[in-house]
Amino acid sequence: MTNQVGLHARPATFFIQKANEFKASIWIEREERKVNAKSLLGVLSLGVVKGGEITVIADGEDENEAVDALIHLIESNFGEGDAT
Repeated sequence: MTNQVGLHARPATFFIQKANEFKASIWIEREERKVNAKSLLGVLSLGVVKGGEITVIADGEDENEAVDALIHLIESNFGEGDAT
């Protein structure tokens, strides 16, 4: 995670909205916890901060597209400019 606040509030909302565009079941894994990527409470409960690492897992007909889109969203700093 490269954005200043990690995966909290606004970035988490963008992430969840993007995840909900896909039919696949999508999860985020951090350390040994795995949560539904389409659940705001689940995503926020992971407490992902800048520099934190997550794994995006998807299962379903559009799983590859879902993972690619979510990784692109993270790498683009959630459309909020410079990641530093």
